[in-house]
Formats: sequence, structure tokens, C-alpha cells
Amino acid sequence: MNTPPDPHGPHDPRRPHGASPADGPPVLIGALVPLTRPGWVAAGRHLLAGLDLAAREVNEAGGIAGRPVELVVRDTAADPARAVAAVDELAGLGVAALAGEYHSVVARAAAARAEALGLPFLCSSAVLDALTEEPSELVARIAPAQSHGWRVYADFLLGAGHRRIAVAADPSIYWASGTGILRERVTARGGTLVEFDLPAFTPEGLCEELAADGATVLLLLAGHPDPVVPVVRAVRRDDRLAGVLIGAPAGQPELADWATMLGEDGVGVPFLRYLPDQLGPRGARVGAALRERLGEDPSFVAFEGYDTVTVLAEALRPHGAEPAGSAGAWPSVEVEGTRGPVRFSRTPGIGVWQWAWAPVQVADRDPAQPGRFRVLHTA
Repeated sequence: MNTPPDPHGPHDPRRPHGASPADGPPVLIGALVPLTRPGWVAAGRHLLAGLDLAAREVNEAGGIAGRPVELVVRDTAADPARAVAAVDELAGLGVAALAGEYHSVVARAAAARAEALGLPFLCSSAVLDALTEEPSELVARIAPAQSHGWRVYADFLLGAGHRRIAVAADPSIYWASGTGILRERVTARGGTLVEFDLPAFTPEGLCEELAADGATVLLLLAGHPDPVVPVVRAVRRDDRLAGVLIGAPAGQPELADWATMLGEDGVGVPFLRYLPDQLGPRGARVGAALRERLGEDPSFVAFEGYDTVTVLAEALRPHGAEPAGSAGAWPSVEVEGTRGPVRFSRTPGIGVWQWAWAPVQVADRDPAQPGRFRVLHTA
């Protein structure tokens, strides 16, 4: 499988992303990214922009012990089997480590295969707590665990006075995990969580059930754009549901394609994003560079990608970029990332080395200015 074209412009397919003209054997890093449907292509584009920018900056600073970093990109298309095949291929190419991935179920499959092959994997964006079946020394994660972020989201809803919360979810280990986290938090604080099996309803049928139920919040735990976009439109057009808050904790409204598809219907939908209220000097500089590459404001996913390669370079540097040596590097790594200092630790209930925690916000698109985000709650 060839490396996909550079989403930022013309690219020599013979040279992987992030390569520099420096002499010496390159340090290969396998990058797992959803670049085609049914993967969330917009998120993949932002993730790759961050990975690529960091690789280029590492090379400008001398690479890893004088060796240039090269990203070998593979498209997972949100397919776990495709991701596993990509991990096998990348291992055969001699990559020193794996980076990236957005979709939790895909990252889980990739992590299992990386573990079996003895290959370090730094996951950028997947939040599923159970990223590995057993505790792993090889796998680490930049994104906060789902249990942390989604509890913050539940606290936001409860703090806003919502006590009866409806969840419409697709079948998936990721959505089921999110529902369980929300249910535990909401019921422990005197609220009620009502569940709807989203595939069992048309958008209009879901509106009927919601109107009869009396919930004041509808959380959409499903893929974007389908089936989320049609449901949002249906709810917005139903006068009976004018007072119902639509929520998307998984972060769908963060990307520009949400606003493009939904326009005014997509405003005022709270979601989780992993950014601080104010970026520091490094974050601001990286944000400006990402904005130039993407032609739009970078999402938190782009910052996650940048931090991933920056951290990996630091982890690989003392060990000569050999997987066997770098596998145990996570607890000793400390890097100033775009959103704060990144350090890894063991977190109860989490089987991977975890940055605990990236900043967590609840935000939405401002009804008065859909291109602007409002921060509604900060962890």
C-alpha cells in the first residue's frame, strides 16, 4: 500500500511525510490515520497535519541523534482489520514506533497488534479506557481517558440543572462505554439516564419518543455525519423539542465540516475538547503554523498529533530509536507540549501509560457567530 497523498499539498510519494534531506538512515515512525470514509476524514486530516508539522520541526532541530524522522502514513479508514494489517506492514518496514489514530475501536485493535509484535505505540486521540486488554508497557496515550472526560461532561450537564438526560447511541464498545460512564455519574447525583437504541428509530421517530419522554437533553452517541446530522436537523425542526439541549460529548462539532453541513442547526451543541482556556507560547506558535497548513483553525486533534510526534522523538532519542530500548521509556519522558507538560503515569483502571491529564473543556459553537467557540465549562 502506498503512502497516501499529502493533504497539505503536492508531495513526492517516494519520500514519507516529515523527511528532511539530512544524511544518515531515517528513523521511521508509522502513522495510523483515518483518511477515507467511513473514517472521520476531517479528524484524520487535522491529526496528520499535527503529526507532520512536529516531524518537520524535529528534523529542523537535528532529528533524533542526527537521523531524520520519517512518517510512514497508513490510512485506517476506521477499520480495525485494516489497522491491524497496517501495523503488520509497518513492523515489516522497520518502524521504530507507531503514532496516531483517532477512532477508539481502531486504536484498540492496533494496540493489541503492536503489543504482540513488541512495537511501541503512542496513541494520539482515542479515549476508550480499555485501549488494551491487559496492562501494557508498550502502549501510551496522549488523549485523556473517556472516563475522565465524560465525567466532566456529565458534571457540566448536572451543574446546568439537567436531571433527565436521554442518550441515543449506535452499537459500539466505544458508545456503550460512554453510556455507562454517563449513567454512573448521572444516577449517583440523583439524575436519570434514558437510553434509545438509535438504529431502531428514524430521526422523526426518535423525536416522537423524546417528546413523550420529557428529557431536557439529548446526547448523540453516534457517527458523523450519519446518523448524527439527520437527527440534529429533525430535532431542531420539531417545535415540541425547542427546549431540548442537543449534546455531542465525542467532539463532533469541533471540526469545520459540522458547521458546513448543519449551519445554524449545529450551534449550541456542547462537546468535549482537549484544549486549555489559553494556549501558552508554544501552543500559540504551533496553532498558527497548523492554521496556515490547514487553511482553518486547528482542532484539538491537530494539537494531539503534534504532541504525539514531539513526545515520541524524546522517547526514542536516548535509545537509538530501537523499539526494544524505547519500549520502557514512557515513565521517564517529560516534554513541554502545546497544551502543557506531558508526563506519563499509571492511572487506576487504565492499562496503558497515560498523560493524566490533558486539559478538558466543554464548549459549543456560538449561536451569534457559528465560527466561534464558547467555553462553557473547564475541568
